[in-house]
Amino acid sequence: MTRERRVVVPGDWLGLLGGGQLGRMFAMAAQSLGYRVAVLDPERDGPAASVCDAHIEADYLDAPALESLALQCSAVTTEFENVPAQSLAFLAEHCFTTPSAESVAVAQDRIAEKSFIGSCGIAVVPHAVIESASDLDAAPDDLFPGILKTSRLGYDGKGQARVATREEAQEAFSGFGSMSAVLEQRVDLAFEVSVVVARGADGGTAIYAPAENLHRSGILAVSTVPSPSLAAPLTAALEADAVAATLRIAHALDYVGVLCVEFFVVKRAEGFDLYVNEIAPRPHNSGHYTIDACITSQFAQQARIAAGLPLGDTRRHGASVMLNLLGDLWFDHDGEQREPDWVAVCGFAGANLHLYGKREARRGRKMGHVTIVAEQATEAQRIALEIADVLGIERW
Repeated sequence: MTRERRVVVPGDWLGLLGGGQLGRMFAMAAQSLGYRVAVLDPERDGPAASVCDAHIEADYLDAPALESLALQCSAVTTEFENVPAQSLAFLAEHCFTTPSAESVAVAQDRIAEKSFIGSCGIAVVPHAVIESASDLDAAPDDLFPGILKTSRLGYDGKGQARVATREEAQEAFSGFGSMSAVLEQRVDLAFEVSVVVARGADGGTAIYAPAENLHRSGILAVSTVPSPSLAAPLTAALEADAVAATLRIAHALDYVGVLCVEFFVVKRAEGFDLYVNEIAPRPHNSGHYTIDACITSQFAQQARIAAGLPLGDTRRHGASVMLNLLGDLWFDHDGEQREPDWVAVCGFAGANLHLYGKREARRGRKMGHVTIVAEQATEAQRIALEIADVLGIERW
């Protein structure tokens, strides 16, 4: 669907549902374009609240707060995928809202998500929908060993259990309470990539180079662009396939905003298979490299789309490696708190440090990231490994 272009003039207000680090980076990008940003978030001192121009401290389903946000802002967007779809539907009745409640609802439910992706003619990992214990009894044998995932509210490895047998799956499912789930076959990953696309209300798109991602304990640890694995002769065609699949999903959803599609690449005897793992209806952790390595960042694109401005140029300045900085780095081997050596990190050529302003460091909590940009991929990788050694991050 092509919508009539409406432009929000710099100096006007853009609204945001969610106050985490993605909201912080959106606010800073929008402010650099001249906009004021109002954030609706129940947390008093979240990362976005400390940089926004106005903070509405309220629940995401608080109707008076949503109405206040809509009256103040010419457009509203989101910074996390679990914002209630009904909140987006309410806001859409009062102001331009992106993404739509319908597209977010698809991404919020793994069952609906896999069904939608399949309807686009795009492969997903072999799986079964689990609504009851009897569904596990009937699940095909080739889904074991597998990964049992709650249908909703899972992220960063939460709501997931690796299961080798039906018995383990039954035990894990009972631990999910009454929530439905998806049992996925545990595939032998060659590597993982993600593609971020920006799509405007007019249907125009701007695509970013795929990032190759390394996860540890279900949390993104390292993103590398360009992807070294996709550059190999045997896998070079997969990049075009991943980009084409991402665009097909964005258009089929009639998505407006910044969207990330995550892929599994699996080695088979006859070549490689590409599977969509999941879609994220927001800027993505693996797209943080765009802040320093691209002409227009994913957050600037999000602000442009909300404001009705043309999409920006996604070309890269160079190769990049992004390291996630988790709260574990703030603790030594004895569990005593410490401050990481930021002086040393900032001393590396091409290193760009981003800390999210979170007051308390906790293990597994995303506290920031550092992106290394260099002319050559080998140079970016070398510097990233040296920074990892300084911070105590395990080499990859």
